[in-house]
Amino acid sequence: MIASPQTMEAPDADWWRGAVIYQIYPRSYQDSNGDGVGDLKGITARLPHIAALGADAIWISPFFPSPMKDFGYDVSNYADVDPMFGTLSDFDALIAEAHRLKIKVMIDLVISHSSDQHAWFIESRSSRVNPKADWYVWADPKPDGTPPNNWLSIFGGSAWAWDPTRMQYYLHNFLTSQPDLNLHNAEVQDALLDVVRFWLRRGVDGFRLDTINFYFHDKELRDNPSLAPERRNASTAPAVNPYNFQEHIYDKNRPENIAFLKRFRAVLNEFPAIAAVGEVGDSQRGLEIVGEYTSGGDKMQMCYAFEFLAPDVLTPVRVAEVQKEFAAAAPEGWACWAFSNHDVVRHVSRWGADVMDREAYAKLLSAILLTQRGSVCIYQGEELGLTEADIAFADLQDPYGIQFWPEFKGRDGCRTPMVWDDHAVQAGFSTADKTWLPIPVEHQLRAVNVQQGVETSVMEHYRRFLAFRREHSTFAKGEIGFLAPTESLLAYTRSFGNETLLCLFNMSADAIDAALPDGDWEVLTGHGFEATLDGRSVNLPAWGAFFARLA
Repeated sequence: MIASPQTMEAPDADWWRGAVIYQIYPRSYQDSNGDGVGDLKGITARLPHIAALGADAIWISPFFPSPMKDFGYDVSNYADVDPMFGTLSDFDALIAEAHRLKIKVMIDLVISHSSDQHAWFIESRSSRVNPKADWYVWADPKPDGTPPNNWLSIFGGSAWAWDPTRMQYYLHNFLTSQPDLNLHNAEVQDALLDVVRFWLRRGVDGFRLDTINFYFHDKELRDNPSLAPERRNASTAPAVNPYNFQEHIYDKNRPENIAFLKRFRAVLNEFPAIAAVGEVGDSQRGLEIVGEYTSGGDKMQMCYAFEFLAPDVLTPVRVAEVQKEFAAAAPEGWACWAFSNHDVVRHVSRWGADVMDREAYAKLLSAILLTQRGSVCIYQGEELGLTEADIAFADLQDPYGIQFWPEFKGRDGCRTPMVWDDHAVQAGFSTADKTWLPIPVEHQLRAVNVQQGVETSVMEHYRRFLAFRREHSTFAKGEIGFLAPTESLLAYTRSFGNETLLCLFNMSADAIDAALPDGDWEVLTGHGFEATLDGRSVNLPAWGAFFARLA
């Protein structure tokens, strides 16, 4: 029986605010056909795991047709599924099952660049006068034949590649096989917005926008200025990459992007309860750009920068600084925080190389992430406490790692297949003799079946803490206020409506004492951490946490 308009529940347009989004890297989640590579049917089969975990939504990394030079982030057709991953019908079935389980579905849109095998680029490079001649960023060489300016590719070398047919250079901020689309051209914008509508009509609930601050370039092609060594950091590119030597004010971060993001948001608003999160990759102005892109309610609902994805070890002072900097840079904005994703070293390894008790450390970090002000992304395998895999050079797939080996080993170490069953072939990921990346033995020992039902496991901790988070909407929607951090103690309050919650974290391997702030505090339970309250003093064990509510 179809519900009448009076009884149908209106979709929650604000569902994204404080949502927990589970990122799926489709090549590595579940292989359903035995070819060693994950696929859409595999994702569908494993959706109950995500539902049981307690996530609100999934974000699926690219599954579009692609030559896979950058493993799907080089799209050759924006309106189909690569046969490696299945069919459009498989995607429709995934959407239907996710929605049955009350899981929202967000997909990755890569529209700053395409593959050089996209029909648009094939036509564009065929001559200087074809209908799509201006759909990509073309430029004449300098009189001496060198590239038009000093812009660098984030994957190494010049950001310009020579095309002998047009006798011009084309811009590629990433691989040479990833030419940049020219969004200064209104026809290109229209075509990309039609792609957005295509997937919205298929039922997606939103998008993650790859490299959102790369959409526009400086029309005058001015050189980027050099960046003083003391201002350099490795938050968006490894320290060995000369990309860090420039201040990227002309090859990205252009003001014209604001008007396009408003057009993009207007398309989202044509459909009910749609949300998008943008990836802002900039080492100097990341939070400021997030503020620009999420202000006013007419652009992105939320964005994330790289502050919590950077190599810098997470400390109480660091957490407080990032949130305060965000509040100053983006007072109207909303962040989506992550500690790990498909592009960075898994955080348990990145920050915890010297930590003896990795299990306790993983649990503590999850609690910190899940109580920040903002929405949250969890990367597949994070809920198992997986560490970064050590991939031999002979097994490397990532061109970024191959380019900068051995100082930078690339992104393969965080992209290895998900481990489901320690007794099954390929840990339950695939029946193939060989998977696209090898599965480390240490990961198999942390498989889902090993941790299932074990109260002290990292996975059961994630389930328990996500349930605890759902009991208190303050964690999802509330404001944040910091108490003075120390070397070991991270302390803040979350406030929403009439509820104020206190969060205390011991970010050290030694027990510490923390004083309760003024007020009558009710100790909260059900989150899995143990702390002793003695009068107004809280004893926090190593990597311990404490939560209370103001009575």
